[in-house]
Amino acid sequence: MFRPIRRKKKEMDIDAAKELLQCSRRGVLAVNGDDGYPYAVPVNYFYDSDAGKIYFHGARVGHKVDALKASDKVCFTVYGNETIKEEVWAPFVQSTVVFGRCHLVEKGAEATEILKKLAAKYYPNEQLIDEEIERSGKAVQLFEIEIEHISGKEIQEK
Repeated sequence: MFRPIRRKKKEMDIDAAKELLQCSRRGVLAVNGDDGYPYAVPVNYFYDSDAGKIYFHGARVGHKVDALKASDKVCFTVYGNETIKEEVWAPFVQSTVVFGRCHLVEKGAEATEILKKLAAKYYPNEQLIDEEIERSGKAVQLFEIEIEHISGKEIQEK
């Protein structure tokens, strides 16, 4: 169902692809947007490797929400780990691409715990996390991507 990476020499093993997903701070969420145009937006996220899911939060209304209501199929991409191995002018860059289905997480204790894990990735301490959730937690909703396929590759930019 999902295409294999064409240039096998550039393919990363699945553990390395998941590690990049775990360590990256931001990713790009792509959805099926208005009038057949793709809509891609950068998001902060939390990857739960045990559950095999990606979580992010967002507003209750807008282009992203409308697109997800129309189609739950998404693509999520992270990239980074730029390294110089050979020539100074041609760095190597890794990327992980995820395909999956995105759903709203219903409010409740489990959603609050996931939101705290997401916030812990970006806030320096638990007090600030609790204050932020108290202040703006009611204005956001939590989404989860159920991962159906992951691939990763490393390319040299030359």
